[in-house]
Amino acid sequence: MGEKKQSLFKVIGLSLSAGVLGSALTLGITSYGDQAQDNGKDAVVESATQEASDVDVSTIASDSGKSTADIAEAASDAIVGVVNMTTQQSPFQASAETTEKGTGSGVIYKVTDDAAYIVTNNHVVEGASELKISLNDGSEVDAEVIGTDALTDIAVLKIDGDYDIKPLAFGDSDNVRAGDEVIAIGNPLGLDLSRTVTQGIISAKSRTITTSTSAGEWDLDVIQTDAAINPGNSGGALINSAGQLIGINSLKIASEEAEGLGFAIPSNDVKDLIADITDDGKVDRPYLGVGVVSIDEVPAYYTQTLPEDVKEGVIIGSIDEMSAAAKAGLKEEDVIVSIDDQQVTSSSDLRKYLYTDHKAGDKVSVKYYRDGQAQTVQVILSSQEES
Repeated sequence: MGEKKQSLFKVIGLSLSAGVLGSALTLGITSYGDQAQDNGKDAVVESATQEASDVDVSTIASDSGKSTADIAEAASDAIVGVVNMTTQQSPFQASAETTEKGTGSGVIYKVTDDAAYIVTNNHVVEGASELKISLNDGSEVDAEVIGTDALTDIAVLKIDGDYDIKPLAFGDSDNVRAGDEVIAIGNPLGLDLSRTVTQGIISAKSRTITTSTSAGEWDLDVIQTDAAINPGNSGGALINSAGQLIGINSLKIASEEAEGLGFAIPSNDVKDLIADITDDGKVDRPYLGVGVVSIDEVPAYYTQTLPEDVKEGVIIGSIDEMSAAAKAGLKEEDVIVSIDDQQVTSSSDLRKYLYTDHKAGDKVSVKYYRDGQAQTVQVILSSQEES
């Protein structure tokens, strides 16, 4: 690799992950899993996908017309605490030590004769070497990871055993309205305040919040609520007046100027994600194979050959040589300006379009500039599993 390309990597700090990456900066958005700083960089959670095909997602009949206290009581068995344990090696100790990294919440959505299945946030379990589940009866059991998806912040866990627990019913998040009453149940500030119930309303049915994840920046579609969401509530339940799960609490605005701005992943999205994750441990998305950054984030040296009227686009800073992009002839320092006539101004634009509108095997038309000349190439997207 030439000296110029090395300096480009140093300037924009690119790495190749999940197909498309770029710079990620989000102000004032907090993922609330009550997690400490991650010092266990080598900690790994193994994905247990061999039994995932037996996991179904179904809507369970739920009673309605009950009081808030009745709804909370009925749901409490299905709300769990999730404890993220990380193994760290201290230079002053002969052996590694496993310590609690942070806590979050989770929801039991399915129970079989020999196991229970839990949905929570990915950021609650990310980086863990072990996971402990705190049940409503005070017992604590080990959990294994069925699969995770960092972009949408969903993880599916399994605990072995025979549990007399009624799963929380899934409601239809498409039918919620601004002003509908809801309650949130979770473990704010840790397990000492487990299964705390807060009450509020749906503030808005549909919001899009830009979040930074370990897989890159993503525009997350969420329900807004003013029910109190605090550290430790992540992965907990947002429940409607019929006692049904309509969202998984995930985010809030952390600002002195803002109050009562919490966000939950809609239950309909959660159901689809659970189904995808339990198939093979992850959500399989189309793979382009480039790491990109917006052209306004790199020195002018790298864009000086662009025509004056080209003000927006993304520059390729890294490329997987075995990817669809490389096979189609794209190279480092090419500037992508559109895909299928959809303008691309950032890595999140590129990722959102590919992941939302396409699947592996689709053909896309990529317009790009190389040495100041506009070119177009057809790229057949591959699967991440094939990369």
